Amino acid sequence: MSVNLQTPIDYLKGVGPNRADLLRSELDIKTYQDLINLFPNRYIDRTKYYKINELQRNNAEVQIIGVITGFKEVAQKRGKRLVADFKDETGMMELVWFRGQKWIRESLKIGQPYVIFGKTNWFSGKYSIPHPEIELQSEHNNNLRSAMQAIYPSTEKLSNKGITNRVVTKIMQQLFLETKGRFIETLSDSTKNELKLVSKSDALFNIHFPKTPEQLSRAQFRLKFEELFYIQLQLILKNLIHKSKIKGFPFDKVGDYFNSFYNNHLPFELTNAQKRVLKEIRQDLGSNAQMNRLLQGDVGSGKTIVAFMSILMGLDNGFQCCLMAPTAILSAQHYNGLFELCKPLNISISLLTGSSKTSERKKIHENLENGSLQILIGTHALLEDKVKFKNLGLAIIDEQHRFGVAQRSKLWHKNTSPPHVLVMTATPIPRTLAMSVYGDLDISVIDELPAGRKPIKTVHRFDNNRLKVFKFMKDEIAIGRQIYIVYPLIQESEKMDYKDLMDGHESISREFSMPDYQISIVHGKMKPADKDYEMQRFVKGETNIMMATTVIEVGVNVPNASVMIIESAERFGLSQLHQLRGRVGRGAEQSYCILMTSHKLSQDSKTRLETMVRSSDGFEIAEVDLKLRGPGDIMGTQQSGVLNLRIADIVKDKDILEQARYYAKNILKLDSSLALPEHRVILDTYRQMSKYRNIWNYIS
Repeated sequence: MSVNLQTPIDYLKGVGPNRADLLRSELDIKTYQDLINLFPNRYIDRTKYYKINELQRNNAEVQIIGVITGFKEVAQKRGKRLVADFKDETGMMELVWFRGQKWIRESLKIGQPYVIFGKTNWFSGKYSIPHPEIELQSEHNNNLRSAMQAIYPSTEKLSNKGITNRVVTKIMQQLFLETKGRFIETLSDSTKNELKLVSKSDALFNIHFPKTPEQLSRAQFRLKFEELFYIQLQLILKNLIHKSKIKGFPFDKVGDYFNSFYNNHLPFELTNAQKRVLKEIRQDLGSNAQMNRLLQGDVGSGKTIVAFMSILMGLDNGFQCCLMAPTAILSAQHYNGLFELCKPLNISISLLTGSSKTSERKKIHENLENGSLQILIGTHALLEDKVKFKNLGLAIIDEQHRFGVAQRSKLWHKNTSPPHVLVMTATPIPRTLAMSVYGDLDISVIDELPAGRKPIKTVHRFDNNRLKVFKFMKDEIAIGRQIYIVYPLIQESEKMDYKDLMDGHESISREFSMPDYQISIVHGKMKPADKDYEMQRFVKGETNIMMATTVIEVGVNVPNASVMIIESAERFGLSQLHQLRGRVGRGAEQSYCILMTSHKLSQDSKTRLETMVRSSDGFEIAEVDLKLRGPGDIMGTQQSGVLNLRIADIVKDKDILEQARYYAKNILKLDSSLALPEHRVILDTYRQMSKYRNIWNYIS
């Protein structure tokens, strides 16, 4: 009979209730299946046996065959230690135990050949190994063991309770004995043959008990491919089901609003990337399915104009549209920009935020419900139950990673039928993350900057060059430019941030004194009204320098500001540095970004600064960021469980991920319901996974 892998781990011989409880609480291992998927962290090469006279003083892990010739107990400050003399034909060494002496003394025999394994110490002219792994040579030769020894993930509690690596290896062996090492195949023959993959049973055996490095790497490839393949399959299927089941409003025509704007009011020529993206959006809106698209574009690539032209398609088809942004500053900025574009077209547009007055709100609610208000811009305030649309056709969400899934679905339910959704982000997402986290969205990328934009010159300067930097600032102000100086913001130490900013303000005020220079200052301790007042002074050009903590990261648009100085730049993440740099370079003038740091820099900080100086391509920067920080950090805390992968790593296994997505796409293109006999195994596996381990455990 075949063993059911959903059997609770308690029933495996050698586990028992106590160990089962520990495995559940410490490693989340509940079933045989969970145990088989506990993949090793690393491997130790056990192919080589050392002679005692070959040992080096390097604290390495070694394996030696020899015999115990005698025991002695040595007194020490607390208690005593047990020492055994161990010899082979080339020399003599000691084995040492600080605990469990009675049991060891009784179970080990003098004169019998043993295989020992452990880390060597060199002490007063002799090698010793404390607490070696030890077994009779005869047993060693018979064991289901591999030359490469697997080292499994563990915790302090497990080690303290005696569940050592050796114990885990033993229960893993038991599992293979009970299942006879036979596991159900999960990939189709054609996929396996094309990619020359080993079978599922071989892969599992060789991941736990590999005989050679080559067998190990084939097993790893097979299991990584499979894990990524099923994640991609679920994402692509979700997208297909979404398109077939969730009907959108077909925007059949491109009418007067769109054409009039395009022909008479477009402020600049669209880039080819913008045209391509508009075409993709237009195809979505014209189909019968609900659009669910992610629009990525670097800071300043012109996403807003694409969003506005998508809104015009909605208005041309008689629908209302809304745009939701994460902060009041950003939504006000969107509103001001779009208000100017709506004026000549006679389109009604309003702004709703937490600080909108009650009388304004009432008016907005009425005009939304009777349909006279065409576009609503706002923050989370758009999600309130009181906000009801007459017929919402398109919802645009800016910087969506700041909104949770529940908030997005609230927007959906503002209508009997869900509106089209366009999600925008100026944080370029590396391809691998986009394919995994947003794999169920269609993705459009604006990958070129509008004509006439000069790339921002970025330099790294140490604190001792400050006087030169001051001179440069004065030269820029003299020709009428404005300057940002940004200080790090670290939640835990607001006092310290405040002090940094205030110290900085003091030295800048000395160097740039009134009345020749005016300085704005913005930080987290200020009242919102005071912040807005200071920001507005800078926007209007009344102040030359804006000093701030990272409050200004998203959405202050001052085309005349041409210099961004980032203090303690080593304390910022790469994507944050890139976002801050994007605050300048918004006009036609040459702009600059100066990264100020002390001389003490970690290797990661150096890499970040070098990347910033070298590249202004947000996607390249995002790739480096992903390598430095890993996927969890990049997605922010809301989505930190983003990719809870068992064996694959989306940074290191980028190529396997691309392959997995390619195969998943092709299989579903050929057979979207997985009904063909050759795809039976994929369908069965997919159903099992959905039943026992929803893939959304992997993806938040």
